[in-house]
Amino acid sequence: MLVFWDEAGFSQRPSIRRTWAPRGHTPVLTQPFNWKRLSAMGAIAWRPWQANTRLFLSLRPGSIDGNEVIGFLRHLRRHVAGTVVLIWDGLPPHHSGRVKDYLDSQRQWLTVERLPAYAPELNPVEGLWSALNAKATANYSPDTLEEVGGQLRAGLRRLRRQDTMASTS
Repeated sequence: MLVFWDEAGFSQRPSIRRTWAPRGHTPVLTQPFNWKRLSAMGAIAWRPWQANTRLFLSLRPGSIDGNEVIGFLRHLRRHVAGTVVLIWDGLPPHHSGRVKDYLDSQRQWLTVERLPAYAPELNPVEGLWSALNAKATANYSPDTLEEVGGQLRAGLRRLRRQDTMASTS
């Protein structure tokens, strides 16, 4: 099984998109002046001989560190059977000593490959972030990070039901 992994950040500030408002009546989005961020780890799991893909998402307030990476890998192991080739980028927590030790202890089922630097087009999880930004959080101005997380989870549920996302990822 191939598993593509990536991280992204979301905040309470809305991503502004085109609306269906009448011409000349620009909608007003009120947003809290808040710099809190929600970090997301996402993975797309794919077997070449199967038509469907599996989407995974983990949301955490603040930044991602080695402990969250290990926790997400443990979660992934519970939900994905067999051997896995994990493909991810060069995020610093991926290279922490604790993560390296954990990866070394998991070699019987897990092989890790690194994407080249500055090549987001090679990672289909980037398309997941784009889809969530374009649909789930577009023009959405929540009051709390919990509301952002709920909106992202609802967007992911919608994507899981769409055949087009599963077949293109």
